[in-house]
Amino acid sequence: MTARTPQRQHLIDLLGAVITSQGYDLEDLSVTAAGRRSLIRITVDGDHGIDLDAVADVSRAISEVLDSDGDSFAGPYVLEVSSPGVDRPLTEARHWRRSIGRLVTVQQGEKSLTGRVVAADDTSASLDVDGVTHTFAIADLGTGKIQVEFSRPGQPEPDEARFDDSDEDEEA
Repeated sequence: MTARTPQRQHLIDLLGAVITSQGYDLEDLSVTAAGRRSLIRITVDGDHGIDLDAVADVSRAISEVLDSDGDSFAGPYVLEVSSPGVDRPLTEARHWRRSIGRLVTVQQGEKSLTGRVVAADDTSASLDVDGVTHTFAIADLGTGKIQVEFSRPGQPEPDEARFDDSDEDEEA
């Protein structure tokens, strides 16, 4: 999350409780001036991800709280609620737990290490790197980054388009 101003901290405290009550985590919150309005951007996630219907439910709950809380804003606001993208950094233990099975890259000293997350808990994460499992304290991993894969192990390959120029299938 970014720097904490008194207003931002108030919103984190206020909205974090609302988001947690919905079964999700507040991943990031920013407030910027947009003309006469304030733009509030909130990123939420959960252990099993978050779908569009859940984002809409969380957004409604946040709006109700903001509209009833007189200490948040003196004027109008625009609210954006979204889920984190695949490019989000892995910085918290929950991020590593949610990435089990994913291919990730981390910086280890001077070199970059790429491996598949095979286990994670509140203090450590295990990566399979070229068939060898390495366990690291999450505090020592630094920021991880998920690598985009078009097909993951254990999932079927997407069907490839097949072009057949032969006349074998035509009946004579």
